[in-house]
Amino acid sequence: MSRTALRICPLCEATCGLALTIEGAEVTRARGDRDDVFSKGFICPKGASFGAVDGDPDRLRTPLVRRDGELREATWEEAFDAVAAGIRPVVERYGPNSVGVVLGNPNVHTVAGALYPPVLLAGLGTRSVFTASTVDQMPKHVSSGLLYGDALAIPVPDLDHTDHLLLIGANPLESNGSLCTAADFPGKLKALKARGGTLTVIDPRRTRTAKLADRHIAIRPGTDALLLAAMAYVLFEEDLVDLGDLAPHVDGVDELRAVIGDFAPEAVTGACDVEAGTIRLLARELAGAPTAAVYGRIGSCTVPHGTLASWLVDVLNILTGNLDRPGGALFPQAATDKTPRPAGPGHGFALGRWHSRVSRHPEAKGELPLAALAEEIDTATEEGEPIRAVIAVAANPVLSSPDGDRLDKALGSLDFMVSVDPYLNETSRHADVVLPPPPPSQSPHHDFALNTLAVRNQVRYTRPAVPLEAGRMAESEILARLVLAATGMHGADPSAVDDLVIGQTLGKAVKEPHSPVHGRDPGELAAQLTGLTGPERRLDMMLRLGPYGDGFGVRQDGLTLERLLAHPHGIDLGPLASRLPQPLKTVSGKVELLPGPIADDLPRLRAALRERADGLVLVGRRHLRSNNSWMHNVPVLTGGSNRCTLHIHPEDAERLGVRDGAAVRLKGAGGEVTAPAEVTDGVRPGVVSLPHGWGHDRPGTRLSHAAADPGVNVNQLLDGSLLDPLSGNAVLNGVPVEVASVAEKITALT
Repeated sequence: MSRTALRICPLCEATCGLALTIEGAEVTRARGDRDDVFSKGFICPKGASFGAVDGDPDRLRTPLVRRDGELREATWEEAFDAVAAGIRPVVERYGPNSVGVVLGNPNVHTVAGALYPPVLLAGLGTRSVFTASTVDQMPKHVSSGLLYGDALAIPVPDLDHTDHLLLIGANPLESNGSLCTAADFPGKLKALKARGGTLTVIDPRRTRTAKLADRHIAIRPGTDALLLAAMAYVLFEEDLVDLGDLAPHVDGVDELRAVIGDFAPEAVTGACDVEAGTIRLLARELAGAPTAAVYGRIGSCTVPHGTLASWLVDVLNILTGNLDRPGGALFPQAATDKTPRPAGPGHGFALGRWHSRVSRHPEAKGELPLAALAEEIDTATEEGEPIRAVIAVAANPVLSSPDGDRLDKALGSLDFMVSVDPYLNETSRHADVVLPPPPPSQSPHHDFALNTLAVRNQVRYTRPAVPLEAGRMAESEILARLVLAATGMHGADPSAVDDLVIGQTLGKAVKEPHSPVHGRDPGELAAQLTGLTGPERRLDMMLRLGPYGDGFGVRQDGLTLERLLAHPHGIDLGPLASRLPQPLKTVSGKVELLPGPIADDLPRLRAALRERADGLVLVGRRHLRSNNSWMHNVPVLTGGSNRCTLHIHPEDAERLGVRDGAAVRLKGAGGEVTAPAEVTDGVRPGVVSLPHGWGHDRPGTRLSHAAADPGVNVNQLLDGSLLDPLSGNAVLNGVPVEVASVAEKITALT
């Protein structure tokens, strides 16, 4: 007999509500939840395939422990005994920085992934922290930190109300949005056009999103910051700057005017291949629209000037008065945000508080570049011990970071490695212990991180749709036990981790004058928390202390876990609204329009005016039916357009003698790969495109379907030396490559 259960989709950043059909313990169908307050029934191919992803037979069901060189099934007790025996001696002999922690993108899609890694990092005390952010979004965190004093204060476009939307390096019809949580992003863009709004897309590829646009600008990859700087120049030159209500909250307008003078449209046109008149038109349209928003994503982040491009996105929103106003770009307010503090100066945001050991890369937001992980393992220096042990949580950096071959070898040389992963993949195959979390149907869901980026304020929580299978362990317990084993408390009750966090959080809250629980007894508050598990009690605490919470009884209609559970389709908290100056944590208490590190990096952008790479340059691309390297093992999500092919323009194909469907070799600074060519005018001349996340051909994995059609790892073309210096983000787009048919010899790169 079948039943229906609700679940929030964890397969991308859109966070759509699902209605699952369940027979026994198997998910047999997934459809959109029409009553979901956020997604209102929208579903994409990934969500519709939830059951196939959930029931993948290659998912690990028991822990694996390496014995006599082979990974073998083990009990949970044996697995955590091995973790404690492997990690603690490394820490005690070589210090905490000898343990590297690598956190992958899926952590933001699970309750446990949001709640426990911060405790692990605090308990270990390691500075060797690497995440997927430095191959994706770190430039936006850094620019936000410098502008607003908070790396997590990221404004998002008010998609439902804007009159003019300019997208740069973003393809939300394929990605469903990123750093902008929006269920049915495609529908919102169509609604924008239907109400008479304008959509402009800047992208070297004619993506599905570009095809929908009123205007598509095929920019030369890697020159995003130049084009945006030229638009800012036009706003100043033509007296189009109008901060409006923002004016009292912004410092540095005159200083910005002085440094932007070298970036006239006529000066940048040769580098970015966009006519000066077009750049001026873009600026005038932005300034003239009743409301407007500029939104940049991965294509503008993973380039040599990623932080400057991210900064300039916000600069344009500020100069046109569109930051923090309806229809522009606004700061969301999530239900689990900290209690809003009174507006006023904060501590600001600092870069480079420590550096990596080998190449001296500065930290950003407490992280080192993922591209530096291999050298931090395999290179000896006098600056301290190399990384000798790695804890990888939902991470596959062998495919996601540059020069996977080097990292592959480096991981094989470690003293010890533990991986929390449902699969034996290209990275976890090196682990001494693999701890597999249960499938998503057997886990709860709340979007702690993604709701801070949502285009409408709302809150939703779903308990597990299917009971935990016998022999499995909840992901929250896995990570709590990992914290205990790695920090010298192996064998303690895993509930101690949640109790510790609750005690520390409430103990701090009662001391803060602006807190609704100021002066109260933390023990008495902890006793009021409800929930069946430690994570639910922590969620209840965060909701109660948050901006919509009941303040532990202070506000009768405020949020609690019990109230949220009584609304299974979620609670709508209203449209985004103006919030300044409250989100600002800069030392001045204002938006600091020209921060020092940004000003110091502008000479590098000026030098780019004279740079132009000859030959072909590479960009990546996303597929609607995959998410990084997650889903290539699910047959229903592969095939069709979701293939690992090299897109090449007909003019370039003819010049190089490349035929459609024929094998071609690509060579970059990090190596070479062979892939089938797909001749298409969907890329501009001089640009080739290969998708990210493929390369499932390494031995020792258990990805049967992915291995049958492995594709190639585009990141192997990179050697990891190209980084955005402010953020440490890897440069993945706009890099030079050589392309030739397999029968021809590829010349060396210059």
